[in-house]
Amino acid sequence: MRATLMYGAGDVRVENVPDPKIHQPTDAIVRVLRSCVCGSDLWPYGSMPATDHGQRMGHEFLGVVEETGSGVSALKAGDVVVAPFVWADNTCEFCREGLHTSCLHGGQWARDGVDGGQGEAVRVPQAQGTLVKLPVGEDSALLPSLLTLSDVLCTGHHCAVTAGVGPRTTVTVVGDGAVGLSAVLAAKRLGAERIILMGRHKDRTDLGRDFGATDVVAERGDEGVERVRELTGGHGTHTVLECVGTLPALHMSIGTVRPGGTISRVGAPQYPEVPLGFPEFMNNITLTGGVAPARAYIEELLPDILEGRIEPGRVFDRTVGIDEVPDGYRAMADREALKVLVKS
Repeated sequence: MRATLMYGAGDVRVENVPDPKIHQPTDAIVRVLRSCVCGSDLWPYGSMPATDHGQRMGHEFLGVVEETGSGVSALKAGDVVVAPFVWADNTCEFCREGLHTSCLHGGQWARDGVDGGQGEAVRVPQAQGTLVKLPVGEDSALLPSLLTLSDVLCTGHHCAVTAGVGPRTTVTVVGDGAVGLSAVLAAKRLGAERIILMGRHKDRTDLGRDFGATDVVAERGDEGVERVRELTGGHGTHTVLECVGTLPALHMSIGTVRPGGTISRVGAPQYPEVPLGFPEFMNNITLTGGVAPARAYIEELLPDILEGRIEPGRVFDRTVGIDEVPDGYRAMADREALKVLVKS
C-alpha cells in the first residue's frame, strides 16, 4: 500500500510499504477513506533531523473496517469508523476516567510498528476500544466533519471544557489555526457569552466569525493584549484558550486572562518552562489543558455533526490525494492552506 513517511525537515515522501495484517486478536484492519495533516505534524516538518529510515506519519483518520481479529466482537467488515488520535482499550482505569491518552494498554499511531493514518490502510490495535462506528456510508458528505472527531474538534472542545467555558463566560481564543477555530466552535456550542478570536489571517478569522467569534483582534504581543483589555473594560476574559503552543502565545494568554480566570493550553508546547510568577499567583490564575482525550468526547459531539448543528469540516480548505501529501505539508507550512484533507 501507499503511505506517508517523513525523512527529515521538509522531506516528506509517499512510498510503498507492506500491507497491514492482523497481529493480535484485538486488532482490526481499516481501509482509510479520509485522513489529514495536523498542525502538530508541522513541528517535525520544520525541525526533524535527517534520517535514513522514514518515520510513518498521520494520527487522524476514518475509514472502513476490512478485517477484525477474533477478540473484536462489536465491529464487522463494512463498518465506517473514526479513530481517535491515540489508540486505547477504553476499559482501563484511566480510560474509565475519560483519560484515554494515558491508557495503560494504548499508544500512538505511527510509533512502535503501528501504522500511521496518512496511508491507504491501518492496523488498529485495541480496535474495539479505539474505533467508533459512524452511522453513515463511505460516500457521505459528512466525512470531513466526522474526521474532525479524530482530533481537531475534540481538541478544541477539550480546551473549552477544561477552561470552564459555559453560559455567561467570556473567552479569548489565541490562534486562528484549525484548533483555534475548533475552540471557537466549541465555546459557542457551550454557550459562551463573548468570544474574542486573536488571529490575523482574514480568511481564517472570517470562518471564526461564522463559528461564533464575536470579536477579532489582529494585533499580537502587548498590543494584542491591550486590545483585548480594551474590549473587556480593562479586566480580560474569564477564560483563555491557547491553541498555538508557543511561548509568545502563552504570554498573550497570561496578559488577557481576567483575575480569577483560567487559561487552558492545548497547543503542543514548544517551551520547557511556564512563566507563572507572583503576579499570576496574586490574581489566582489557573493554568490547565493538556492533550485531548478525544475518545472521551466523540459520542457527545457526534450528534451535533449528524444533525447539522455544527460543521467543523469547514476547517479543511484543501483536498489532496495520497500521492500529493508532500505538497499538502508544504502548503500548510507556507500558510497557503489552513488544514489539508487527504482523500484515499
